[in-house]
Parts: sequence; C-alpha cells; structure tokens
Amino acid sequence: MPARLLYTGQVVIDLVMAVDALPTAGQDVLARSASFEAGGGFNVMAAAARNGLATCYLGRHGSGRFGELARQAMAEEGIEVFLSASSEQDTGLSVALTDASAERSFISQVGAEGGLAAADLVGLVPAADDWIMVSGYSLLHPGKAQGLLDWLALQAGRCFLAFDPGPLVSAPDAPMMGRLLPWVTLWSSNRDEALRFTAAASLEQALQMLVERLPSGALVVVRDGAAGCWLARGAWCEQVAGFAVQAIDSNGAGDAHTGVMLAALASGSNEVDAARQANAAAAVAVTRHGPATCPASEELRAFLAGRQGCSG
Repeated sequence: MPARLLYTGQVVIDLVMAVDALPTAGQDVLARSASFEAGGGFNVMAAAARNGLATCYLGRHGSGRFGELARQAMAEEGIEVFLSASSEQDTGLSVALTDASAERSFISQVGAEGGLAAADLVGLVPAADDWIMVSGYSLLHPGKAQGLLDWLALQAGRCFLAFDPGPLVSAPDAPMMGRLLPWVTLWSSNRDEALRFTAAASLEQALQMLVERLPSGALVVVRDGAAGCWLARGAWCEQVAGFAVQAIDSNGAGDAHTGVMLAALASGSNEVDAARQANAAAAVAVTRHGPATCPASEELRAFLAGRQGCSG
C-alpha cells in the first residue's frame, strides 16, 4: 500500500480578508477583498495531496454550513475523510486578516474539530510507511488532546510521526509534551516557534535543544522565511537555502512547506532534496493570495527547473 498522510489536526473555515493595516481598538477599516476558504489543517493536507501523497483527515467536522464547505474542499483535493459529520456542532471559523506587509493575524472560534476521542479512530491501523501528523493546536483543545494522545500511544513505533507545534505551544515540560515528544520522528516549525518552545538565545542553540529533546534519529526542520530552512539530526545541521520571490501573502506558506516536505520524504527523497522542494513550495505560495496556495507537483518541478542553481 502506498504511504499515506494521516492528519489529526483541525480543518476550519477561514474568512480571509485583505486590509492595508489592522484596525486599532474602536476603529473601522475597509477590506480590499473577502472570501470563505477551507483553512487550518486543510492547507497541509492539500499541499501533500497535490504532491502525490495520499491523505486522510482524521479530525471531526461539523454538520452546518461551514462543515459542508470543509468537506467540499477536501473532496476537491482528493482527501479522504475518515469520520462522519458531527451532529451537534458546525466546523469552526477563523477570521484571517492579511495586511500590506503580507503578515497575517487570526481570530478563531472552535467548532466540532475541537473534540476527539480515542474511540473515534478505532479500526484505523497505520501502515509502516504512513505519516501521522499532529498539530500543536490539537493539544490545546481539552476535548481532544487526551483522546488523541491515547490513540497515538497505541500507534507508537508503528509508523512515522510529524509534529508542528504552531505558535501557541511553548511549554516543553508540560505532561502532554512529555507523552508526545518520545514518539516524534519529524519536528516542523518556524524559527520563532522553535525559539519560543526552547527558550533558546539563538537558532543554533534551539536546533541543538530540539535534537536533544527528541528521540535519536528524529529530524528537526525549522523554517526561516525567505532564508529557507534548517535541518538537524544528531550532530548534523545544515541550512537549505530558500528562493527569492516577491511575497504578497504569507498565509499558508508554512503549511505548504510541511505538506510538500512530507510528500517528498514519503516518495523517497532525502532530507536535503525534500527541504529544497518544500522551500520552493513555500516560495510559490507567498506569491499568491489565500491560505491553500501550494503548487501541485508539476508546477513545483517547473519552478525548481527554472531556479536551478539560483536560490537565495
């Protein structure tokens, strides 16, 4: 059976609005554009699916308008949905504001995706080549974290496990992290998240501290914006250069990077080549408006061919 991405995070609906600047308290501003888009964990899954990795969503999803939008978006990307729609809640909503600097800010409301029980996933047995992905946001939902960790405990050592802490997880000594970190085979975060999680004074120190916290042989991937990303495993550390582009919207770029990184590794690419593909995907993504702007494999190959020897 081909490798799969089994995604345990949250799919939400983004109300995406482009503004010149965020309003101050009591102020009103006009958006240049607004649209409803599937977001959250959908972005990672779409990136992986577009680049050849069979993908299955293991999270809950709602029965209302937003749940329908989420399922429609996943169906269009060929993403399998494991669970039936929750009858009591709709899928959550996130207002994503992108300003003139391409930086984004979010206001989120949690829906059905904020809950999960280990019993929800009974009968799902990962294969040895599968990747389970865990989002740090999942660990912040009281109705989901325990059930997810209980199910993951049953899968420990059975397949690969990727973890993206996100911007809100910053307590490495918390009991939940104590359970999760020994199972992680790939860490994926941006620079700020790595520094916050480790409380390190430098990125070099953060990389080393992450290597020491994770199991022997685990791969640490830290995204560094336009500079590309850093890879670390054991005593080895290497920067993989990014690609110079004109960024207009950073929303979803990290998700594109993660999804393509996993797809490339699952297809047999080595770490450095996978990271170069992921850097290219993120570079293309920031040149487009919207959260799920990762290129498909054919476009990604064309981009890399055109940039051969011209990274920076």
